[in-house]
Amino acid sequence: MTDPIADMLTRIRNALTVKKEKVEIPASNMKKAIANILLDEGYVEGVELAEGEHEGKIVLTLKYTKEGRSVIGGLRRVSKPGLRTYSGAKTMPKVLGGYGIAIVSTNRGIMTDKQAKAQNVGGEVLCYVW
Repeated sequence: MTDPIADMLTRIRNALTVKKEKVEIPASNMKKAIANILLDEGYVEGVELAEGEHEGKIVLTLKYTKEGRSVIGGLRRVSKPGLRTYSGAKTMPKVLGGYGIAIVSTNRGIMTDKQAKAQNVGGEVLCYVW
């Protein structure tokens, strides 16, 4: 697998399309950090870590509205292995005018665009969530 973050986003997107309650993702430290950001921002209901044979798995419990629509409107990978995208603290992108979030990998860890601006750090823009 050349891009595990894109695989994670695709698994979430596919599970939302068929209205699944949970989705399993192979675990890594970066994916755990992204899953915890999605939980903190209210895009998923729960994050569980399950032990597997070789590595663990992350089980995300997806969140839907009362009408049955997904809380996540969209997921987009920004920085790809073939073309990395970086942003400074002052030029951090806004997703849908501030309604969505950008997940950024900084030297202080993985955080949202708002947290990166508050700490005045830039980094690699991993993905957009709205």
